[in-house]
Amino acid sequence: MQEKLEAFISENNLFCKNDRILIALSGGVDSVVLATLMKKCNYSICLAHCNFHLREEESNRDEAFVRSWAKENNVELFVKEFDTYGYMKENKISLEMAARDLRYQWFDLLLKEHNFSYLATAHHLNDSIETFFINLLRGTGIAGLHGIQAKNDKIVRPLLFATREEILNYAKENNITYVEDSTNAETKFTRNKIRHNLFPILKEINPNFENALKKDIEYLNDTEFIFRREIEKAKSEIIERENDLIKINISKLLSLNPMKIYLYEILSDFGFNESNISDIIQCLEDVSGKQFFSKTHRIVKDREYLFIEERKENTTNDFYLINDEQSSLISPLRMQIEVMRDLKFINISKEKTIAMLDYDLLKFPLILRKWRQGDSFVPFGMKKEKKLSDYFTSNKYSLLDKENQWILCSEDKILWIVGERIDDRFRISNKTKNILKIEIEK
Repeated sequence: MQEKLEAFISENNLFCKNDRILIALSGGVDSVVLATLMKKCNYSICLAHCNFHLREEESNRDEAFVRSWAKENNVELFVKEFDTYGYMKENKISLEMAARDLRYQWFDLLLKEHNFSYLATAHHLNDSIETFFINLLRGTGIAGLHGIQAKNDKIVRPLLFATREEILNYAKENNITYVEDSTNAETKFTRNKIRHNLFPILKEINPNFENALKKDIEYLNDTEFIFRREIEKAKSEIIERENDLIKINISKLLSLNPMKIYLYEILSDFGFNESNISDIIQCLEDVSGKQFFSKTHRIVKDREYLFIEERKENTTNDFYLINDEQSSLISPLRMQIEVMRDLKFINISKEKTIAMLDYDLLKFPLILRKWRQGDSFVPFGMKKEKKLSDYFTSNKYSLLDKENQWILCSEDKILWIVGERIDDRFRISNKTKNILKIEIEK
């Protein structure tokens, strides 16, 4: 067992002899065997034990056993007690998730504070197979079928090569004492149902089913590596980014086959599920403007792109005032504001980021707001009024472009489609005596 452990650590490049390893020690047979083997192999180890106070006196018994084991084996031990039920209620999550959060938050803290190289957990082959079946039942796709990884960032699982039976036999042969968690026998949890009800049937069909599934999981792991590489290649070809906005090129997306798999792998990163994907695919060749929402993101279907952006909370301010003597604006846009009274050497800027308006035609305070349905203005160079919605359509605005467009107004009249076009009624003419210059800072 000792030789197998060292071979597994080496083959999977888990850690080196000079690394400091923190072992999560519950007191159960798996973690005690792991700690015993690591100590025999002369690795530099420390122990961490969580007391979640979920099993009354049994939890305190586990802590006492771990303290005794650490003292007898002369290994440094960290112990932490948690109000697991309180954390569960406060965060409105399951008890299992609460314990997981608390455990790994503390482990992360220990790794940083004490400069440990890795955290070692005692997951073994049966745990990995149980995870395989749990994910298979949940329908997590190929990502869930590789079982538990031997190494994931700072977490390592040196016992993944061993079955539960092999671990129990090693403990028995070496007179290793440990404590039993009474909840392991309960079948109300999915993992325990698989362990106690499904595994005996599989073992009856194939006494060597663990090793058979181990090979399948390894094959799926390699398959996923190739699959991920192909997905990342497709992402690089069809995804464009503009600041916080993500754009998926629809024509390139339609060329992918099978498109649904590609789109799922791309959009699942933003919280969209399989039913969302089917609806999105159906709208790809429809008119623009359809929207789809996950808990964290929004997708807007435009002519050539799917736009993805984070969902924003509604802001309380829907307009901002600019006073007569104001020289700048910081929010929601950064602007420099200047009244120009000496017009002898003035050059009229043609930059879209600069608006130069007849100051004496304005009524202050000016209002900066988002566009509204029914808005209209007289585009510079024209004489007739035009609805803003028509202007947006003719200039191929997307739904997001419309939502993000700011409008500068004097009373109820539009002065400037900010960053785009001024209103002809407020343009500079040979009668202009004073100019208001507003420049958007990039």
